[in-house]
Amino acid sequence: MVEPYELIREGEEIILHIDFTQVTLPPTIEDDARSFERVITYLQEVKAATKVILNQNRDYEYDYDQTKMLIEIAQLHTNLITHKFLLEHTGGNVMGPDGKPVPAYVAKTLNQYFLQLQTLLFQKYKGDPLGTYVELKRLLRHSQVKLQNAYDPVLAAAEQTYLQALQFILDSMDQLKLITLAKPLLAGYDGNDRDIYRMYFTPTIRPDFMLTRLMASYPQNAQEIDSFLVGDTEVTIFKLSDNVQYMYHIMPPEFKLSDEMYALLDEARTILADHKPQKSEFTDPERMREVFSNVGMDLLQELGQKRGMNLSKKDLQMLTKIIVRYTVGFGLIEVLLDDEDMQDISVNSPQGPTQIFIVHGKYDECMTNILPTKAEAESWATKLRLISGRSLDEADPILDTELMFPTASVRVSAITFPLNPTGLAFSFRRHRDRPWTLPLFVKYKTINTLAAGLLSFLIDGSRAILIGGTRSSGKSSILSSVMVEIMRRYRIITIEDTLELPVKQLRQLGYNIQQMKVASALGAKNTEMDASDGIRSTLRLGDSALFVGEVRSGEAKALYEAMRVGAAANVVAGTIHGDSPYGIFDRVVNDIGVPKTSFKATDIIVIANPIRSADGLHKYRRVLSITEVRKDWQDDPNAEHGFVDLMKYNPVTDELEPTDALISGDSDVLKTIAGNIKEFAGNWDAVWQNILLRARVKDELLKESTLTNDAEMLEAPFVIAANDQFHRLYEELRSQIVTKDSKKFNDDLFLQWKEWLQREVRRRKISAKKSPKKMPGGDE
Repeated sequence: MVEPYELIREGEEIILHIDFTQVTLPPTIEDDARSFERVITYLQEVKAATKVILNQNRDYEYDYDQTKMLIEIAQLHTNLITHKFLLEHTGGNVMGPDGKPVPAYVAKTLNQYFLQLQTLLFQKYKGDPLGTYVELKRLLRHSQVKLQNAYDPVLAAAEQTYLQALQFILDSMDQLKLITLAKPLLAGYDGNDRDIYRMYFTPTIRPDFMLTRLMASYPQNAQEIDSFLVGDTEVTIFKLSDNVQYMYHIMPPEFKLSDEMYALLDEARTILADHKPQKSEFTDPERMREVFSNVGMDLLQELGQKRGMNLSKKDLQMLTKIIVRYTVGFGLIEVLLDDEDMQDISVNSPQGPTQIFIVHGKYDECMTNILPTKAEAESWATKLRLISGRSLDEADPILDTELMFPTASVRVSAITFPLNPTGLAFSFRRHRDRPWTLPLFVKYKTINTLAAGLLSFLIDGSRAILIGGTRSSGKSSILSSVMVEIMRRYRIITIEDTLELPVKQLRQLGYNIQQMKVASALGAKNTEMDASDGIRSTLRLGDSALFVGEVRSGEAKALYEAMRVGAAANVVAGTIHGDSPYGIFDRVVNDIGVPKTSFKATDIIVIANPIRSADGLHKYRRVLSITEVRKDWQDDPNAEHGFVDLMKYNPVTDELEPTDALISGDSDVLKTIAGNIKEFAGNWDAVWQNILLRARVKDELLKESTLTNDAEMLEAPFVIAANDQFHRLYEELRSQIVTKDSKKFNDDLFLQWKEWLQREVRRRKISAKKSPKKMPGGDE
């Protein structure tokens, strides 16, 4: 039985789709000569294609370049088997150069020669062109030897005719790209080993129930530099020979299942497709995922029993996770997001030929082996519209929203036509599972302990802080760490158009925190409250610290109104794009239109930017400056000494270093804080000693975490407990000890705090012995 095929046209693509489900051959041309031959045969019939897909429970797709090589082989075969030299020298009388029949013994020899050629071209070439080429080379050498030893001139002429035919075929095959590529490797090739074909034919693989395709084979000539498991997915990192990027190669479990399990998943997906989630269900994605998980597990168990499959609990859980990913989930995007080191995922258009790119905490920018399709992109866009309640179309081609996955929270940005002329594109930014902390930033050298101590002092001093930087500089992460430093006795209000701040986690840790979501500055007007109105409404919600996820446009005026009203009472903080204090001033005043006098409500500007290694291949997040904004300038803070750096990054030492202004106490902001505190008023030494004390506390926390190999000590729950203990001890000692020696007071406080830390370390060790388990640590 000959399996059917169809020619499918998708835009500019011409896809030869071949059904291999009714045959026992493997659906991979690189592994089997018979499969290779069938594909060549169909290409001879259709004559044109840009892509070949073989289907057998999974789609095995050969891209344009591979298909082009196959078409060359098919076209040459058609030309060769219809060439006149085969017709003239086989089957019947053979005519000599003079037009007369050659002697019978010469005709017989020529017939044998050309029948041998026919056998190669008709029976071997289409399944093994490389083996055919090697065999023709061998026949050519033998013929050359025979010609040299021939004594009969008539027989020599026949041998010459055969030799010319061989040379013609070989010259024609030399034009094939496959031969050009493989020729250096053909010495000793026996035609039975298909490894050489696997070097040039590598399909992307997609199970029937999926839309996204995967390049399953490892890249050629690549160096493996790491491999690890993310959940149940195998991840291999390759250093490519022809690209400065690494390849992040995944092999999730759905690509390693048995055909029986594939059939089960495909049937389950078909049944679940009848229960399409309603728009109302998408408003609670976590609940919807839970419902589909329960329904999916029951369905898989029932279908498995009908098929006589003995599925274990582990099998059912794995299959359920897969089916949910490809019904209400986001497919292989979710597999990538399971990696705690994943930072950004870029899905560019047009989908199909373009793989997904990522930014990874350990390996920076990487390409992946994932190729999303147009249908997959449209499915994601539909889900994002339903989840966010925001539009994404020609009238409103930008959508920003947030997603909650089982293992990560994510900010998603999508664009479409006409802003993106080639269709849909997406950016997924993974947030850390838990809030960032200042000690974690010290661990990863984003800041040092002195900077952590200074920021802690400024936060307790209720300053107005802007955190600036470029995209992917860590602005939101730093803002998250600032929130962790606020004592839990104070109320916090957050305002965001796309939810990124760790409100849920902080609420679970006992914070009095209220979240507000406002309309996106980039989207069209809808029922959501304007950001400016949202900020102004917080002023009516009582005494609270205010955190604005990102200052983009008109809401900056309302933010500065909040700063002027609340700067002396509570922290007001936000993030903004800008690569320097003056860059932020320029954006706020000249671009957004905040009056210069209002800008003076800013107390501190923290600038964070990625720095690159000398080779340009690596990026590291660093805070480049902590700058105070003075109030006595009139027009240009840059020219009138309105910006004073308290700490500045030194690229030689890779450290954030204190400036002379900070060391000498030439800081209006710090003096203002001190002026409101009895122990610090008019005493710079006391202020400096307090900053150093806070730095010592952060440093000791980091040292103990490293010494005990307990990464959890740098996470928010323990850091918050350590901060609470610091403030409790400070209050107790202040009421018990009357001394003007700030250094002695701080030493006593530090010793008592360290005693508490040692007790906690011992308690944690005992607890770990009683219930040993691997505790996830923080990572950048």
